[in-house]
Amino acid sequence: MTVYTTIDSPLGELLMTGEEDPRGVGGVTVTSLSVPGQRNAPTVEPGWRADPRPFAEAARQVRAYFAGERTDFDLTYTAGGSDFRRRVWAALEDIPHGTTTTYGAIAERIGAPRSAVRSVGTAIGANPLLILRPCHRVIGASGALTGYAGGLDRKEALLTHEGALPARRD
Repeated sequence: MTVYTTIDSPLGELLMTGEEDPRGVGGVTVTSLSVPGQRNAPTVEPGWRADPRPFAEAARQVRAYFAGERTDFDLTYTAGGSDFRRRVWAALEDIPHGTTTTYGAIAERIGAPRSAVRSVGTAIGANPLLILRPCHRVIGASGALTGYAGGLDRKEALLTHEGALPARRD
């Protein structure tokens, strides 16, 4: 059963979806966290159940992140995606809070050729767990803020929040 909740944030109302623990012991496996207007974001479907209770810990951690009290997340979520996407997404999880990296560096980290930078960008753009899996920390080789499914204004806000906004190179 897909369950969902919304969480107020400085980026707008976040939509968090998940699958309930099949053992019935409470909690949820998070399947997505999206921002309003996000490209390819899930939308609530008939048959989904609104219930904030299984998301209590996830919501607490997201709120603590925005309050500056947390720099990473300790949640259960689905890996999803192809093998390539899972490798790219795993590399995102290793980017420390308060830092940025480039699409090329992610390609190198996963052992992909330099020519795979566009594919890396596509995989990052398909990340269903914005904020939790910090794709906002990936920037262009020039230091430019590029490509963010939630919008570049939100990417800039997240990097500013983390003290990682790169200096402009004019």
